[in-house]
Amino acid sequence: MSESLLSMKDMQIKIISEEKTLLSKVNIEVNKGEIVGLIGESGSGKSLTAKTIMGLIPSEMNVTGHIMFQNKDLLTMTNEQHRSLLGKEIGIIFQDYRGSFTPYIKIGKQLVETICTHQQLRKKEAANLALHVLEEMGLDSKRVYRSYPFQLSGGQVQRASIAMAIALKPSLLICDEMTTALDVMNGEKVLDYIDQARTETDCAVLMITHDLAQAYKRTDRMYVMNQGEIVEEGLPEQIRCHHTHPYTKKLCSCLLALPEEPLVTERVIPV
Repeated sequence: MSESLLSMKDMQIKIISEEKTLLSKVNIEVNKGEIVGLIGESGSGKSLTAKTIMGLIPSEMNVTGHIMFQNKDLLTMTNEQHRSLLGKEIGIIFQDYRGSFTPYIKIGKQLVETICTHQQLRKKEAANLALHVLEEMGLDSKRVYRSYPFQLSGGQVQRASIAMAIALKPSLLICDEMTTALDVMNGEKVLDYIDQARTETDCAVLMITHDLAQAYKRTDRMYVMNQGEIVEEGLPEQIRCHHTHPYTKKLCSCLLALPEEPLVTERVIPV
């Protein structure tokens, strides 16, 4: 049996001033070395769940329950204790990838500073590591290293932000709609590399996505979220073919209803 890395138990979030419940009794288990999917439509509470793990929710929200990480409750930690885990032990790749970098500092410098902050490496060693992970993301590593974020395309910045998160080799990597800015081919390459990193380091991945096809293919287990609640969980095959909750049925039918891509036929141009 795999060892539990992250365990959310009866987690609930309310807006204090309004007594409005945003998340209700969320229970999620992530074991070492596995990829767990959290799926649901936009606004279902997936990203709020990720931000809660990272300790990034505003003070007007009240969180109850337990978020156990490496057998320690994140909700009872001080801000300083929680921050010390971010990056090194718990990494996140945000959907808003441009927020990962300061616009007026070159990508390479930011990568080196981040790596040196969390690992005991000399700047030259950190620079070599930064170039390596950029190369693994399918980027022109030297050019990206020397560039400012605004000099790169959205997809290039996204892959650089993924490289930065993976370079720290966290125990848990949270991926929040991370392939949004990538085309299908580059998205698959990035996911392949994350899977490779997972195999090499035994890190766990919490994949937050509304892309069902991606979740079916990549995850070991899946949770379905609707209106701030986990409504179903199971293996990808169970969620896809043997779901029981009406919302899951509705969600899965959306993928099945997509029309097949038309066949591309050769166009003969008369001479």
